[in-house]
Amino acid sequence: MGEIIRLDTAEVKKQLGEMVLGTVEQTLNAMLDAEADEITQAHKYERTESRADTRV
Repeated sequence: MGEIIRLDTAEVKKQLGEMVLGTVEQTLNAMLDAEADEITQAHKYERTESRADTRV
């Protein structure tokens, strides 16, 4: 029997690297948003009389 499956390891590493980078970026952004919400005591895009156009 000859080769049945051939993997392009460089392409696999590239795809995994992009996937990991995207996941890390999403996680960090979520953590930063949660921290900003906690610090400002307001959620993103929250509107009240005192917060007409910003979190503060």
